[in-house]
Amino acid sequence: MSDTRTYDLFVIGGGINGAGIARDAAGRGLSVLLCEKDDLAQGTSSRSGKLVHGGLRYLEYYEFRLVREALIEREVLLQSAPHIIWPMRFVLPHNPVDRPAWLVRLGLLLYDHLGGRKRLPGTRTLDLRTAPEGAPIKPAYRRAFEYSDCWVDDARLVVLNALDAEQRGARILTRTACSNIRRRGDLWHVEMTDAVTGAKAEVRARCVVNTAGPWVNDVIGRVAGLNSRRSVRLVKGSHIVVPKFWEGRQAYLVQNPDKRVIFINPYQNDLALIGTTDIPYDGRPEDVAADADEIAYLVKSVNRYFKQQLSDADIIQSFSGVRPLYDDNAENPSAVTRDYIFELDAANGEAPLLSVFGGKITTFRKLSEHALERLKPFFPKIGPAWTARAHLPGGDMADADFDRFLGELRSRYRWLPADLAKHYARLYGTRTHALIGDANSLEELGTAFSRLFREREARFLIETEWARTVEDLLQRRTKHGLHMSEAEKRSFSGWLEGQQAAA
Repeated sequence: MSDTRTYDLFVIGGGINGAGIARDAAGRGLSVLLCEKDDLAQGTSSRSGKLVHGGLRYLEYYEFRLVREALIEREVLLQSAPHIIWPMRFVLPHNPVDRPAWLVRLGLLLYDHLGGRKRLPGTRTLDLRTAPEGAPIKPAYRRAFEYSDCWVDDARLVVLNALDAEQRGARILTRTACSNIRRRGDLWHVEMTDAVTGAKAEVRARCVVNTAGPWVNDVIGRVAGLNSRRSVRLVKGSHIVVPKFWEGRQAYLVQNPDKRVIFINPYQNDLALIGTTDIPYDGRPEDVAADADEIAYLVKSVNRYFKQQLSDADIIQSFSGVRPLYDDNAENPSAVTRDYIFELDAANGEAPLLSVFGGKITTFRKLSEHALERLKPFFPKIGPAWTARAHLPGGDMADADFDRFLGELRSRYRWLPADLAKHYARLYGTRTHALIGDANSLEELGTAFSRLFREREARFLIETEWARTVEDLLQRRTKHGLHMSEAEKRSFSGWLEGQQAAA
């Protein structure tokens, strides 16, 4: 069934860049349709290191513009979504074999001041022999540097951008592939295919924005029938999840002889997320997975610094993502730029195709602004930039104070267990009130699939956040899957199948 409406923007790809551009454009008064062939954030955008950071190591490659932009964005995003983004302190044990202390100090000095830091505490030096942060570190490492960055729930960041876009008038279609686009005069004629039913639909658009990530060149060539002067370079980054093996809320950043750095971050309260690798990848993005060599590399990196030695038996989960980096011909995958590039195809006044190469989670909002600036000549009545001062859904807390909001939530719903209240506040922020609705007791939240996962939350995600499958619900919208037994997962899967059969 075809949609007879002509949209201003047709966005291909439901990762962070696509969702961010759709949100920004809808807020400026443009009509927007976004289609994603799988689930929102199913590819690269849910398989990151889950950090909003300036990119300390990028300073070694003289990426000063990118680092400055990312550091500024770090505080903008922290203000806009304090429920899914929060400050984290990183401890960097110094190893003189890998980098001299003066170089690390210089990098951290730039890091503290390059982006006009306002809300986050600055760098300090630690004596690991006496500081509590040094307790899990081997005695050979006596000094460390501690600095600030932020944590982010990456998949939820994507969903909240899509949700805000929808609330501002955008249409969001998941599991809908863009199978063909062709120019006819000053319009694009777009064919979409439902990935579940195979049904086809057509729409028209004045502009197409290609944010397909690893598939950006495929969209230009196979889907649009055009050629590109640019290309992406696929680099695989893998992570492992293990039980947390230190006390405290701090994260660690360790250096390797190959100049790579590895993050060891607190994750889901009692777990640790360790990554990432940087390996050239030439397979299908859909097939990416962490291999044995990568896992061994990450385990060895941790064991080089920490008293507690990890083994493969400690690994609860591994995952891998493909970073679609702009190919700048750098020899070393770690040196490939994390900056973003636009390619605008609009010769002779034809309907424009804007393709996005590269980018990173931290800079998605600024990338979206820049994308709309590139399209402004085609939409002269477009509204001004607005997202720098706006909250994402659920982030409208007084003074962006999460702890205060959590206290108010617990006061209002005294029957809600403390851990469940925190879970709701962290994932949904002020939208928690809509989730709880008219419930006045724990029992009224419905069937308990696990300690923190109840029926009402599942229904809320299905009804408001495009969640359809067990994976959508247990891996991307939430991380309940990390804490559920196999029996609990089977029980939930049976419930979901029953709901879908009855629909």
